[in-house]
Parts: sequence; structure tokens; C-alpha cells
Amino acid sequence: VRSLVAGSDFLAFPRLSPDGTRIAWIAWNHPQMPWDGTELRVASLAEPSSWTVLLGSTEESVLQPEWIDDESLYAIGDRSGWWNLYSVMLDGSVTPLRTLDADFGAPLWRLGSSWYEVLDDGTLLTVRTVGTDTLAVLDPASGVLEDIALDGMTSVGLGGRSGSTVLIKGGGAHVASALFALDLESRELTSVRSGFESVPDSAYLPEGRQVTFQGPNREVHAITYAPRNPDYEGLDGELPPYVAFVHGGPTAHVAPALNPLFAYFTSRGIGVVDVNYGGSSGYGREYRNRLRGQWGVVDVEDTIAAVQGLADSGLADPARLAIEGGSAGGWTVLAALTSSDVFACGASYFGVAELELFVAETHDFESRYIDGLIGPLPEAIDLYRTRAPVNNVDGLSCPVLLLQGLDDPIVPPSQAERFRDAMVSKGIPHAYLAYAGESHGFRKLETQVNARESELSFYGQVMAFTPPGIPELQLWRPSS
Repeated sequence: VRSLVAGSDFLAFPRLSPDGTRIAWIAWNHPQMPWDGTELRVASLAEPSSWTVLLGSTEESVLQPEWIDDESLYAIGDRSGWWNLYSVMLDGSVTPLRTLDADFGAPLWRLGSSWYEVLDDGTLLTVRTVGTDTLAVLDPASGVLEDIALDGMTSVGLGGRSGSTVLIKGGGAHVASALFALDLESRELTSVRSGFESVPDSAYLPEGRQVTFQGPNREVHAITYAPRNPDYEGLDGELPPYVAFVHGGPTAHVAPALNPLFAYFTSRGIGVVDVNYGGSSGYGREYRNRLRGQWGVVDVEDTIAAVQGLADSGLADPARLAIEGGSAGGWTVLAALTSSDVFACGASYFGVAELELFVAETHDFESRYIDGLIGPLPEAIDLYRTRAPVNNVDGLSCPVLLLQGLDDPIVPPSQAERFRDAMVSKGIPHAYLAYAGESHGFRKLETQVNARESELSFYGQVMAFTPPGIPELQLWRPSS
């Protein structure tokens, strides 16, 4: 084993040149995250320690370099404010292939991610995102972009390729998430394997609708799923309750999806709004950067703007609004509940409750993430303390459900336990469900069933309805 390069906190996308004499890679250091700033570096294998930066900086995110020939590469960069595709020469010259207000990349949460594929004829198979995903073939010589129709897919991920056949993971509001084989010549799509063993009858599935709410400070993108069940109607004169789903990350993105979890609630008369709050990807760098230094502020404001927009439009009962989220989404849940009175209750799945111990206990990749979301330590210590939901329980006046895996290395159980203890001290009704053998995201079927049935029972108790056929969740109350 021969070590080629070192000295960076993180490395990704190692790529050997066609003649085998050079190596290209992406590098970044704490406190940057790969969607904040990375560098495309190239070095000779004969002297790899003498590398050259061709593209990127602490304020430009570069992704997925691929060699064109021995003297040039393709790469994704967001210097325009969007992740666009560029050709990069070894002398440092950079040329955009096609400049669009669309993201041809996404946050690098997992190594090995790919957003374009170089085809045998020299064109590029690409995925671009503006709220939803579009698959297209890009001619790098002319800049012509030819979209490929995918029958209602709004989320697309590239897999492996063999000749003219490409594997695609895709799904949409009416398309179950699945693995497909796309024939690039005929453009025919064949299902390889569905992500679901079975899909409920479409009459019981909600319609995902993209909505932009205008909040008091800025626009907010979201997807709404109204209650839907052909066997039942809501009570006359009553508006339905709604649950705001807050994705994790917080640098992540949601699109319209055929999601059985949403159908679990909408078929029972509870609407869902899935929020792409400021800081989410898929809308360019400015939208992502809205959360810089504002975690616990912008995400809370935007989620509130979404549910209040539904209420103001006469679609949701303003007295029966709930909020749920996991990981960073759990932080937003707890921050919203402790800083506002908009929600009747909330459910936090392995959510972050405080920051000082979190940054010391979490894994290396995210250990400096909070520098950008809140501020660096020790300078921002006061913000760490004032933003932390566990320190703001005095502002909490509604019930909370906490769900936590006991083997979680990213958000350790101590986060939920500290918030639980604070609620006990104030006498807030709540439930804490701790699952042995579960990590950051529940994997066991029995855990998933118990968690969602408990969540539904929790909403029923708070919002004055009794969900049939599920066990009643026992809430801790001051007198118990």
C-alpha cells in the first residue's frame, strides 16, 4: 500500500487519468462541509505531494471530477450560484458546458455519489434539480440539453451503466420508488426491483402538490399532501389537522413522493406538509446559505410559514398543527416547540437538543458542521446555549414525543434524555421511547411499526380523536 496524498481532513472522488500518470481528487477541511467549499486537485503520480488546485475554494463546492482525456476533466462547481458542469484544463482554464439556474449536483452525504455519466459517444447523462429532478443528455460541444421523459418521476439517481443500459433509482408522487433500467437508445424504462413489497390502492394515496409559501421574511418551498380516503369524509365544519415534516441534514431536500408513511396519516384524516426550509438543497447556493449562522431560526420560521400558509388558506385547522422530524429535523421540532405557540404538539426522532456536548460526542464528519450553522467555538458559545432547545424548555407549553435509538453514534441518547429530564422538571406531558439495537434511523420492522403507531396515538390524544386499532401510548404527566 502506497500513500499518495495526505494532510486534508477529507478526500473524495479519486480519479486516475487515462494514461495513468496523474490523479485527480476532491479535498476539504474542517469547518467546511462539502457543500460549502471543496477543491479539485490534480497531481502527478510521480510526485503526488506537489498538487495543483484547478477549481474550488472555501466558498465554491466542487464535485465529481471525471477525466475527459489526459489534459482535461469534467467537474461540477457552484461558482454561478448553482451546481453546473464545467470542463477544466490542467492549465487552470475553466469553461461552462451549459449555465443554468439548476443544480447538476447535490450535497455529498455519501461517498461514491454520481450526478452525471460520460456516455460512449462523448455526451453526458445528467440529473439536474430545481425542486424536482430531470434526467437529460447534455452535448458538451454544443451545450444542447435533451430531456428524457420518465413517466412522472420527480426524484432520479444514477446507478451503474453497461453499454446503452443505465440503472436508475427513481420515484415520484405517483411512481413507487424503485430501481429501473433505462435503454438510452430506445428510451424505454424497465422496472428491475420495487422499493415496496406492495403499494396501497391509489385511491388511498395522497396527491403530492408543490407549493411555494410566502412567509414574512422569504419564500418557502414545500410539498403538501391533503387527507384522502374514499371510504370516509371529514366532519362538517371542521378543517383537518396537519403535520409538518422537517427533513434532516439540515442540508438535504425532499420532492413529491409516493410515501406510504404520508399515506398512513393522510388516509386517517391528517394532512402532511413536507418542508424544504431555507438551508435545503435543490434551489441553488443562496437558498442553501440561508441557514448559515441561522440554524434554529430560519428553519423554524420557514416551517411555521408553511403551516400558517395552509391555515390562512383554509386548508388546515390552526388549532391542530403538529411538527415532526428526525436528526437535524428533530432539532427544528424542538426549537419550534420551545420558541412558538403555533403547534399543538411535536415528535422528535433522534433529534439534536443541545450543542455543546453534541459537537464533542458526534462523529468526525459533522463535528464542525455547527461552525457554519451557528458559529465557531468558543466565540459562539452564547449562541450555542441560547439556541439549544434544552435550555428553552421554559417556553414549551405543549406535549412532546421523543423517539431514540440507543446505539445512535451521531445523535447519542443523551440528547433526548437531557430534553426529557428538562420536561420532567417543568411538568410537561411527554413520552420517551428508547429502542435497543437501533441507530441513527430505525431499521427493525417492529421498531418502525411501534414508532409510527405511537406517534399516531400521540396526535390523537393531543388533538382529541381516537385512532382505531392501535395501542394507546402512555404519556408521562406531572401527576403520574
